[in-house]
Amino acid sequence: MQTAPSPDPKAFERHLTASGLPALRRDRITTLQLNIGLRCNLACHHCHVESGPKRTERLDDRGLARILELLARNWQIETLDITGGAPELHPGFRDLVRGARALGRRVIDRCNLTILEEPGQVDTAAFLAREGVDIVASLPCYGPENVDAQRGRGVFEGSIRALKTLNALGYGQAEGRAGDRGGAPLRLDLVYNPVGAFLPPDQRELEAEYRERLAADFGIVFDRLLTLTNMPIQRFAHALARDGEYAAYMGLLVNHFDAVNLAGVMCRSLVSVGHDGALYDCDFNQALGLRPPGPPRSIFDVEDLAALEGAAIATGAHCFGCTAGAGSSCGGALR
Repeated sequence: MQTAPSPDPKAFERHLTASGLPALRRDRITTLQLNIGLRCNLACHHCHVESGPKRTERLDDRGLARILELLARNWQIETLDITGGAPELHPGFRDLVRGARALGRRVIDRCNLTILEEPGQVDTAAFLAREGVDIVASLPCYGPENVDAQRGRGVFEGSIRALKTLNALGYGQAEGRAGDRGGAPLRLDLVYNPVGAFLPPDQRELEAEYRERLAADFGIVFDRLLTLTNMPIQRFAHALARDGEYAAYMGLLVNHFDAVNLAGVMCRSLVSVGHDGALYDCDFNQALGLRPPGPPRSIFDVEDLAALEGAAIATGAHCFGCTAGAGSSCGGALR
């Protein structure tokens, strides 16, 4: 695999300074995002954490217990956002979900959909529904060609079957049933990310297109479509370098920088936790091993997460990805 160029680590910081903009700092922290482990049943071309079936790294039992301790002590944290790999493959996933839901937190499972058909996972969808877990599911297109090209042969068909299962459980329907713990209806959001070196289209327009096609072709409904910009790191960066597109893609991101997006970037309100318990400013910084300024800290070094408010945020050239065009975050476009 061809190595991607090493980006200038100060490029984004210098761009802010040259534009008369302040450095990024944290606001009120409301989301704890946990990469619970890197094992996955897929090995997608765009995966920024480079997960796959052979990865074994995962948060240990002590770390899982500590996450629940932090949630119990930090009531300003509204959401536990669980990612991976395929989070459902972690043996402690269900206990973590039950614990967080018992504490009254919203729980998001970032699901690749095909995991719901894997051996040992046939009751996972029903478990998620019972616990009232929101699902954010990857589906790069409403047709098979782009999905299978990006994620592997047969992934689209498996994803459609999984979405039908989730719909049957009440997911993705505004009037659908809530989980057994009560609360809001079961939420199903889909995620689109481009298959090439370009920015996502308008999120609202693409959502309408997804909604129409998935309903007409498969009878599938969902709540929202979230469009994400591919970050020029890890596997995607290597693919760009292989195809001679890395410099052009970085130029695209820089040229479409919009300062309006700075107010909504996810690193302002989110703390990212690695599979080893280390703290990061966002999932992309975690993938790069880019720690926050100051002494390295982990979940075992903090008690009050509110104390992180106002702290400086580590940035790099990839931050142009979150601030280009309509902006990008784990919650979709920023505007």
